[in-house]
Amino acid sequence: MLLEEFDTDVDAFINPNMVVGKIENFPEVTVSCFSKQLFDKVLSFFDAKKIAEIHSAVGRNPVYEIKYNDKRFAFFQSRVGEPLCVAEYEDVIAMGSKKLILYGNCGVLDKSIEDCGIIIPTIAIRDEGTSYHYLAPSDTIPVNKKYKEEFKAVLAEAGYTYVEGTTWTTDAPYRETRGKIARRKQQGAICVEMECAGMQAVCDFRGTDFFQFFYAGDNLDHSSWDPRSLSGDAKLDDKTKIAFLAFELGLRIM
Repeated sequence: MLLEEFDTDVDAFINPNMVVGKIENFPEVTVSCFSKQLFDKVLSFFDAKKIAEIHSAVGRNPVYEIKYNDKRFAFFQSRVGEPLCVAEYEDVIAMGSKKLILYGNCGVLDKSIEDCGIIIPTIAIRDEGTSYHYLAPSDTIPVNKKYKEEFKAVLAEAGYTYVEGTTWTTDAPYRETRGKIARRKQQGAICVEMECAGMQAVCDFRGTDFFQFFYAGDNLDHSSWDPRSLSGDAKLDDKTKIAFLAFELGLRIM
């Protein structure tokens, strides 16, 4: 099986530092999200300064420096889907990022999780491909090995409840069949998304810190699909408040 062909050689034929230059005094903590509407909304609260651009075939993706409570953060929009999400953060690591806080929407496999409820993943099921290029084969990967307690303190202070558990990372959202959903639930998964396993794997491989949390979106624990607040415009104010939890965590881990 090709996915069992993990190569431990850190020096690839093309390395990120061949295409991206290191940026002097890059902020220690990077914050990122997936939703364009949410990213633009959060960015509007700051006097942002563009410090870099990530280049790919889909266009240029700016990286900003912002100040929150007088502390410097890097802030950029992550791409949906693990391969490009991982590749672009490889570039940001090469620029100088040491710690990433990533947040975004997920589908829930447990209908008791409320719409926009906070989820802290602890294990990711590796039903994808990218993580296998950064980590030896296994069914799962531990995630959020650092900063979980700090984030729980942020949530308590802000009055948010949360659930924690296993997430299912998949490359193929249109292949989440009823049979697969049932099997992943048997494995303990409470939610499904497209990036967590690979992002944890690349950060482990590069020796950088990573923390990810989700806000619950569509419900797959139902007789038929329930989109709930999956749309980027739905509950945008609630999601914006949730977004600032990432910056509060950032203040605690600097």
